[in-house]
Amino acid sequence: MAKSGKTRVGFIGSGGIAQGKHVPGHLSVKNVELVACCDIDEKRAKAFAERNGIKHVFTDFNKMVEMDELDAVSVCTPNNFHADPSIAALKAGKHVICEKPLAGDAKDGARMVAAQQATGNVLQIGLQSRFNPHWYTLKRRIEQGILGDVYYGRTMAVRRRGIPGAITFINKKISGGGPLIDIGVHSFDLMLYVLGYPDPVEAFGATYRKIAGDPTIFTAGWGGWDPKLFDVEDFAVGQVKFANGATITVETAWASHIDGLGNDWVIGDKAGAKLGNPVKVFTDDGSKGFKEYDLEPLKRTPKEFQSFHDAVRKGTPTLSPASEVLKLMKIFDAIYESAAKGKSVAIK
Repeated sequence: MAKSGKTRVGFIGSGGIAQGKHVPGHLSVKNVELVACCDIDEKRAKAFAERNGIKHVFTDFNKMVEMDELDAVSVCTPNNFHADPSIAALKAGKHVICEKPLAGDAKDGARMVAAQQATGNVLQIGLQSRFNPHWYTLKRRIEQGILGDVYYGRTMAVRRRGIPGAITFINKKISGGGPLIDIGVHSFDLMLYVLGYPDPVEAFGATYRKIAGDPTIFTAGWGGWDPKLFDVEDFAVGQVKFANGATITVETAWASHIDGLGNDWVIGDKAGAKLGNPVKVFTDDGSKGFKEYDLEPLKRTPKEFQSFHDAVRKGTPTLSPASEVLKLMKIFDAIYESAAKGKSVAIK
């Protein structure tokens, strides 16, 4: 940290997620200074720097992370390009908050986790749903036994229409996958998070591209896409078995002829819960009948970027560690592998 006590932050990738989420996220924390940015598009990097009062501009992240005047880095590149800049920053002694998902696949994710463990620096993954006060509270209540033995859950991230237009989302060499890895990462991570991230052992999956191949379809205001470049799924479904006996089903879609599928939910032998704002708990009132109530959120719950900076400054554990999220990448790899093979696959 600087002598002034400020944590000095740089950005690798200066697109919409950096500007819309990471800049305000860092600036919501006291004593943070934005000092550098990097992008392969120098014009975009300079515009980002001017917009945010940043002095140092780079097109090579390896040079940026060597800056002495830098303590932490936001990695905001496309999915398949998370690993190398994160690893370079960690090895250069910087702390990293990397946008979701961890990486394009588990192999790259494992390299990132290995670098974090070797350096001891912070590597937090940008999964903001964990910091929702209602869902954070549910996790704590599940740990206290409110649901009993949780044995099944269902999570959904399904849009009637919402196909991204940018090639960074729709081309597997850049994105790693379609809606499963793009929006499913939030819903599935949240499900695993509230359940204590059990160990996955087997997965079955299926993927489809049924709507995105039609360039004339109604887009509902989303950007147009080139079907020739679109080589990921527009719908995916998976079912995962865990070492503790639980099963979770996931459904994700950028486009589907359905709407209003409802909330994510989990059920245990004592109660069940729908993950809304607020969370609704379903149970029995002894032998008297059914009982339902809204779960009151805890008065003090953590915030995403404050959690990161607390981990940097105080050494407190991050609430979204890469080592945990690596399990999710293994699940996604297994669902895609199962979809390709047409049979369930083991998860090591």
